[in-house]
Amino acid sequence: MTPVIRKMLTVDLPLISAIEQQVTPHPWRESQFRESLDKHQCLTMTLQDQPVGYAVYTIVLGEAEILNIAVGRGFQGRGYGRQLLNHMIGLMAAQAERLFLEVRATNAPALALYQDVGLVEICLRRNYYQNDSGQEDAIVMAMDFAGFL
Repeated sequence: MTPVIRKMLTVDLPLISAIEQQVTPHPWRESQFRESLDKHQCLTMTLQDQPVGYAVYTIVLGEAEILNIAVGRGFQGRGYGRQLLNHMIGLMAAQAERLFLEVRATNAPALALYQDVGLVEICLRRNYYQNDSGQEDAIVMAMDFAGFL
């Protein structure tokens, strides 16, 4: 089954929010996704017209930043996250010079994926994220798009 990646729609938000609730320790609220539809670039990955993943990113002054990206728990481990990330990188590389993101230091699968597609660690933000036991560090990663296209 091949996923379709398209612009996020308001009708997607309940399912996007449900995915966010299941995969993120401190999830965005549905209202935050709604606000992002106006402020940022938002993508939905669907299988048979059902959202299974999403991404929110922004581009300002030649710099792209991934604000949120996830694939539903039942669809993880099938390469869908990589497809969504690569699709987004292709879009961003046409409009930006570099890409940034923050990732939880304990999120080993995401760190491995980001490194595999060419992002590199540039710094550590101590106590950036909330978690059940208090706070955890964020790893800031970047990719330079020079010569990418």
